[in-house]
Amino acid sequence: MVIVDSPVSLASLSEMAQHGFGDLVKAVVDVNREIMAVDGELHADEEALLLEHGSQQHHLWGINIYPDLPDEGFIEFDSVINIRPSQGNRSRGVEDSETRAAIVRIVAALIAP
Repeated sequence: MVIVDSPVSLASLSEMAQHGFGDLVKAVVDVNREIMAVDGELHADEEALLLEHGSQQHHLWGINIYPDLPDEGFIEFDSVINIRPSQGNRSRGVEDSETRAAIVRIVAALIAP
């Protein structure tokens, strides 16, 4: 697992995917600090790593990145850590459109082609 705070190459993510789940890399994005943790076995592991490094839980959202898929298929908003009724998020997805847009923007900034 690594914390990404500067751009990582798409090739690196593809390599992580091949060594892990095959076609995807799990990631947790801190929408406040605009960083993410990647390459964990569980989103909860990445969440714990970010919490240990100063993130606050209510800013963390779990996603899956599919490095070899284009555009809209690249990010999947699906993680158990996203279930937060206290924040109005009752599903494994990310229900708030502004939060989803922030995640997409941050991921795009942190992944170099």
